[in-house]
Amino acid sequence: MLCSVAAVAMTSCGEYNKVLKSTDMQYKFDYAKKAYENRKYMQAITLLQDLQMPMRGTENGEDATFLLAMSYFENKDYLNSGVYFKNYYQRYPRGKYAELARFYCGYGYYLDSPEPQLDQTLTLKAIEELQGFLDYFPNSDKAGLAKNSIFEMQDKLTLKQLQNAQLYYNLGNFLGNNYESCVITAKNALKEFPYSKYREDFEMLILKAKFQQAKNSIAEKSEDRYRDVIDEYYSFINTYPESKNLSEARSIFNIASKHVGE
Repeated sequence: MLCSVAAVAMTSCGEYNKVLKSTDMQYKFDYAKKAYENRKYMQAITLLQDLQMPMRGTENGEDATFLLAMSYFENKDYLNSGVYFKNYYQRYPRGKYAELARFYCGYGYYLDSPEPQLDQTLTLKAIEELQGFLDYFPNSDKAGLAKNSIFEMQDKLTLKQLQNAQLYYNLGNFLGNNYESCVITAKNALKEFPYSKYREDFEMLILKAKFQQAKNSIAEKSEDRYRDVIDEYYSFINTYPESKNLSEARSIFNIASKHVGE
């Protein structure tokens, strides 16, 4: 049994090496398709890379470019797959695989999107590509998956902003007024992502940061800032009357009220 398996492997390896040395483009392309079907993606990638230039403008050029992108995608090399999917839909904007190329370009970047605390350049790229896919193919059967992926990544971007705002809050007055930076970061995030699931967290952080600013204010600015805290409190409880943060918000309000004249 082991001998037969080894013999098959050697035969397969020998044929692949023969294909690599061949100058017959069709022979190479047919073998690349077979390698892809057998999940030998690196073999397919190697052969299809060699065929990109020679097959450009030929009958199989479109298929070769798309198959190369799919080979990278199935091999979980989403950065390279994105390059070739984009190469495909730019070269063949009305090609037979244009819909799939636009979708998988963005979806691969989505799959590679890092944790919120890391650089989110790839996440932004994924959103851009998936939104482009939806613009071109709004009725695609993959539209729902694209939309959900975009929502998930927007939440990730919002969470990163929430972490940044929280960091500013935690820094307090260390080397400057970080409470103001906290408020600005939170407000900008709310403008950019108005329907975020973290909206309440941002608004509570704004209330807390403004309260800290008021506490640390000089006398002539103190009362105005406490009034601002009170306004922020009413806005918060009107929006979130059953908030988990209600007790803390009321405590802030009670202290702020004592510093505001009639």
